[in-house]
Amino acid sequence: MHSIASTLRLPALLLAGGLIVGCSGDRFGSPGGPTAAPARPAAPPVNMAGRWMLSSPGRGQCNMTFGAAAAGTAEGTIAPEGGCPGQFFTSRKWLFDSSGLQIRNHNGEPLGQLSAVPGGRFDGSATGGEPVVLSR
Repeated sequence: MHSIASTLRLPALLLAGGLIVGCSGDRFGSPGGPTAAPARPAAPPVNMAGRWMLSSPGRGQCNMTFGAAAAGTAEGTIAPEGGCPGQFFTSRKWLFDSSGLQIRNHNGEPLGQLSAVPGGRFDGSATGGEPVVLSR
């Protein structure tokens, strides 16, 4: 024979179990909950397409033609001309993100990191530490 207390415990346990099992997880990020939109790339502060001059004090300078960013991206191509300082003659890609402008070689390896400064130019350094300036 069951007692009244054990009879009341069964519905309480089922109710509690149903609440735990029935959680959708919306607030905890599990499947079924809202998802964050993918981050959009940061747009450069200026139109990168066109001819630029890369210079490094005491190391030389060269002109580079930057290709326009593809739709929805913040990256493009680079065609360096002769005489670039350091390894910048291998420049092939540019990428702009929250840390600034990155110039990469033909293997995708970084050559330099630059930050936008007033006047539409970029100042920074090569991966070896040498200062570089990119200006029109």
